Amino acid sequence: MRMPRRGLVIQARTRWLLVGLALLFSLVLLMYLLECAPQTDSNGSLPGVVGESMGKEYYQALLQEQEEHYQNRATSLKRQIAQLKQELQEMSDKLKSLQEKKSPKVNGMNYQGTKEQTANDLLEFLHSQIDKAEVSVGAKLPSEYGVIPFESFTSMKVFQLEMGLTRHPEEKPVRKDKRDELVEVIEAGLEVINNPDEEDGQDEDDGVGDRQLYSENDFIEGYYRTERDKGTQYELFYKKMDGMEYRHVTLFRPFGPLMKVKSETVDISRSIINIIVPLAGRTEAFAQFMQNFRDVCIHQDKRVHLSVVYFGQDGLSEVKSILESVARETDFHNYTLVSLNEEFNRGRGLDMGARAWEKGEVLMFFCDVDVYFTAEFLNSCRLNAEPGKKVFYPVVFSLYNPAIVYANQDIPPPVEQQLVHKKDSGFWRDFGFGMTCQYRTDFLTVGGFDLEVKGWGGEDVHLYRKYLHGDLMVIRTPVPGLFHLWHEKHCADELTPEQYRMCIQSKAMNEASHSHLGMLVFRDEIEAHLRKQAYRTNSEAVG
Repeated sequence: MRMPRRGLVIQARTRWLLVGLALLFSLVLLMYLLECAPQTDSNGSLPGVVGESMGKEYYQALLQEQEEHYQNRATSLKRQIAQLKQELQEMSDKLKSLQEKKSPKVNGMNYQGTKEQTANDLLEFLHSQIDKAEVSVGAKLPSEYGVIPFESFTSMKVFQLEMGLTRHPEEKPVRKDKRDELVEVIEAGLEVINNPDEEDGQDEDDGVGDRQLYSENDFIEGYYRTERDKGTQYELFYKKMDGMEYRHVTLFRPFGPLMKVKSETVDISRSIINIIVPLAGRTEAFAQFMQNFRDVCIHQDKRVHLSVVYFGQDGLSEVKSILESVARETDFHNYTLVSLNEEFNRGRGLDMGARAWEKGEVLMFFCDVDVYFTAEFLNSCRLNAEPGKKVFYPVVFSLYNPAIVYANQDIPPPVEQQLVHKKDSGFWRDFGFGMTCQYRTDFLTVGGFDLEVKGWGGEDVHLYRKYLHGDLMVIRTPVPGLFHLWHEKHCADELTPEQYRMCIQSKAMNEASHSHLGMLVFRDEIEAHLRKQAYRTNSEAVG
């Protein structure tokens, strides 16, 4: 097993500890000598000048008081020096005992390879922590609640799921230890990229001048999560401003020093995404979706295919007209419209969209008509899904009812101005698994959706659980470039009790924040209070 360059961490720390204790002992000794030296005070009273009127007894008492002060101070310093000596001796004895226990003996003498053996034992343990963690392969989990989600971050912000009542969905790291941790991780990733090992697949003979060096400004995004009994995993992505290649670095902190897991170059320049949207009616929402699709996919990304699976005949002609209009205006023809004359079934629609693709392997993004995404999200989709290895389940930021969020304005602002990560504007939809990026072969291998699920909800969770029960790694993390736009939700009577409960729960959570809902619930009480305040103010003015 090849050892990393930080293999002698323990020996280095031991030497520095001994040097530090020796320096501390010297400093205390110097303080003692300075304290015991006689002081001179240029502003003090001289015996022959101001002190002439003083009696002999006064000076004797003053000298005795100063002598007692110095004796007490000297005694205190001696005691501290003695304690430091004792602690230094105890530390030396412990280190000696530890080395003797760890060292194999040959003919009663310590073997010279003790230090190397100790370092090897430590590294073997740290590597075993990596092997146990869900870093390179997925782990079989009983349900969706067993997943440890990632949290995503950039060089300035952290996007987090766990908020409580004080934290925010998007915030700058406030705690110094968290800021220092992320800065250290980004710098460690740069060190791996700019100083590659042989195993990283780069030629050691190439000089630094022949390699493209990366800096903090090239860091795009990262994800991290902690398994409490193993350590913290970091997935880091770097990219030059004018390039299409991403550098992907995986680091793992096994409750010890950071250890490199892998470093690789990821080329996504030719990665096509088949965006599949099931639809029934909702033509106005589809027109808004196509405006976002035009801006992001056609004008910016230019590496997508759109598959629309439409249920029923009502509104079908309008959808065709919208697609044809976009095609004429932008010369975009990479789309497929599949028409099904049957009742809406989201799982059935996504399954049809996946099977309608006839060009071999492709990355698929299962999307809804109410979802707004950015070009950066599409790259995150490409970076976090890998055929046969991992699927990407981003957590969407779901926007609240703009009529409530912006009630103090005459009309809500445009959609683009509503896309902010704030507690009163939306929440991380961590109970939803409908938006996902995965390769077609992986989808077909696990058996696709459960087509027996009818109507709203449930089909996405079934698919999610299939991946959890398999060997693929599930990347679950909030992403800043994926939003669910608010829309009126109707829970049909035909739904099963479980589906109806999920629909009502989703409807309640989508409406407004905890504080805004509270203002609505207590609106009558608030208005009564305001009337009383106004009456009291008017009475005082008249009086």
